[in-house]
Amino acid sequence: MKKVITYGTFDLLHIGHINILKRAREMGDYLIVALSTDSFNKTKKKKAYYSYDDRKIILESVRYVDQVIPEKTWKQKIKDIQTYDIDLLVMGDDWKGVFDFLKPYCDVIYLPRTRHISTSKIKDDLYEGWQQ
Repeated sequence: MKKVITYGTFDLLHIGHINILKRAREMGDYLIVALSTDSFNKTKKKKAYYSYDDRKIILESVRYVDQVIPEKTWKQKIKDIQTYDIDLLVMGDDWKGVFDFLKPYCDVIYLPRTRHISTSKIKDDLYEGWQQ
């Protein structure tokens, strides 16, 4: 069985998220999503609209996702790869090169992001709409 992992906040789930989850799952037999916890997001100065628990339930409802685990720190990736016997780490290409240090532990692939969509763009678009 080929196991794949990806990491992210996955707030305001959108087509870009679905695309990366689908493509990541197609690269293996089992997809684990390491979901950033609320406390970890605070350390990244990132605020999610939905709580960790709600984002976890939403992700668990996506058919491409087999398991959701908490991402609590930047440094847990090697341990996750070893603990869950991961064969492949998949990330969006906005992270290109950042996780190459994991190549001794598993394959690393950076997938192109879906153009013209991001959680930040959704939030910005909604904010602009409220300003008018």
